This record gives sequence, C-alpha cells and structure tokens, in this order.
Amino acid sequence: VQLQASGGGLAQAGGALRLSCAASGLTFSSSSVAWFRQQPGKEREFVATIRYNGYIYYEGSVKGRFTISRDTPKSTVYLQMNSLEPEDTAVYYCAAGSPILSAYANANVYRHWGQGTLVTVSS
Repeated sequence: VQLQASGGGLAQAGGALRLSCAASGLTFSSSSVAWFRQQPGKEREFVATIRYNGYIYYEGSVKGRFTISRDTPKSTVYLQMNSLEPEDTAVYYCAAGSPILSAYANANVYRHWGQGTLVTVSS
C-alpha cells in the first residue's frame, strides 16, 4: 500500500492550497481516508476525514475553511484549504484505514500513511 501526498507549498494568509493523496494497493472504496497535521514540537492532530461510506468530519478550527473530497476512480482524496491562517502551517499527512466511527480522529488507528507535505502560511 502506498499513499502519495502532494500539493503543499507556501501561501499567504487568506490564500488557498489543495492537497492530494493518491492511493495504490488498497481497496480505496472501502477505506476511510484522513488528513492529519503536525507542527514542530507538537503531536500529530486530526484535520478531516472522509469515511468509506462518504461521511465527512472536520476538526473544529478548519470547519468552514477546509473541504475534503474523494475521487474513487482515481483513488485520490483531496483537501481544499481556503482562508488559510498562519496557524495552519504544518506538515500534512494523509492516512488510510478502517477505524470505527468513534476513533476517526485517532492517528493510532490508521494503518497506512503518506510521507507528508509541508504547508507554510505567511502572515
């Protein structure tokens, strides 16, 4: 199984970026995919997930600004990030697995991880 995250870069506050997570080697349609992010010196934190059944959940600070979506034929999940804030600066990771609903924000339950892509938002 491979997850390839891409799309990170430098953006100004208020700007936008779109991250992509391309998956191979897993049954994409039956997998839940999530985005996590990690800032220097901090633990990895949940950002958003789109579950195998299409249900979507967001972390509170990104709700209304970020949109997660999936293109099943392309085995790709996207994270559209609008109205970026300097606090969004982090390495963003995509993860795939089959967590139960109550654990969707728990990084430990995702079996497969991408390599991370750096997002830097300048003020």
